[in-house]
Amino acid sequence: MSDLAYSITTVRFDDTYRPSDNTRATTNFANLARGEARQDNLRNAITMIDNRFNALADWDNPGRDRYSVELDIISVAVSIGGGRHVDAFPLIEILKPTILDRLSGRRIAGIAGNNFSSYVRDYDFSIVLPRHNRDRKDLDTPEDFGDLHGNLFKSFLHSAAYRQCSGKPPVICLSVSTSRTYHRTENRHPVLGVEYRQGDLSLTDRYFGKMGLQVRNFMPPNAVAPLAFYHTGDLLNDYSTLELVGTISTMETFQRIYRPEIYNANSPAGSTYRPSLTHRDYSLTRVTYDREERSRLAVEQGEFAEEHFITPCRDILAEWSGQYAA
Repeated sequence: MSDLAYSITTVRFDDTYRPSDNTRATTNFANLARGEARQDNLRNAITMIDNRFNALADWDNPGRDRYSVELDIISVAVSIGGGRHVDAFPLIEILKPTILDRLSGRRIAGIAGNNFSSYVRDYDFSIVLPRHNRDRKDLDTPEDFGDLHGNLFKSFLHSAAYRQCSGKPPVICLSVSTSRTYHRTENRHPVLGVEYRQGDLSLTDRYFGKMGLQVRNFMPPNAVAPLAFYHTGDLLNDYSTLELVGTISTMETFQRIYRPEIYNANSPAGSTYRPSLTHRDYSLTRVTYDREERSRLAVEQGEFAEEHFITPCRDILAEWSGQYAA
């Protein structure tokens, strides 16, 4: 069986950020860094993150300016068979916050994960799923849908490359599903906020389940909609308060930009909540984002993964994934 090896590169996400050639064009933070307004986009997004962090971490912080958040983009590449079969195919991109405490001068590591970007996920959702459902009336998924992607992700988490960038398991934070109804519970966390639960798992929930991640949904204080937190262990107790604030402030900001109909709505979610991208009572941020481009490019990037990774290594990957799962 061919061995898989992972390597990482790190790029700072600030107002000078420019996407690398290996960054997926639909990656949310890359979308903000294009066009004439790119620098204003980046500055405004970073300011929004800092302001939200200080609003949540308000103890011993009377001026709401004690903390700032630095974000690094962690790009993961995989090579197969010592590069004989595939040499450094871009696999995953995640974000890693670092929290600067201006009062003490300390730099505090945040939680790796946050945003999650993957060429193989584009292949699964933009190529495999439409192809499988071409002549079906109701949405169906192949039996092995997400198996390879899940095994690649779990393998990366157990690699030396992941230990190099984080000492704790990741937390991925995404939008809740527009295909599900969420119900507010009595469970409340000081920073994560009030918990919402859905009756059954969404397709994304099940897909991330194959990555070894379970989901919990929380609406943080003064937010208007719950966020979906995908994690491996005990979300409420494995991480410090400031670590959780770093994830919330980063991903709630990005979701306010990407999905303002949900996360920048002018009224908060009620006790029963069904997210909708057709909701009209919302406000826009001062950040330009091209959502139509993102949808179109997802197909192109799925085709790229099929051509350069899945097809040429199909037998190798099938053998590796089968033995990894065993």
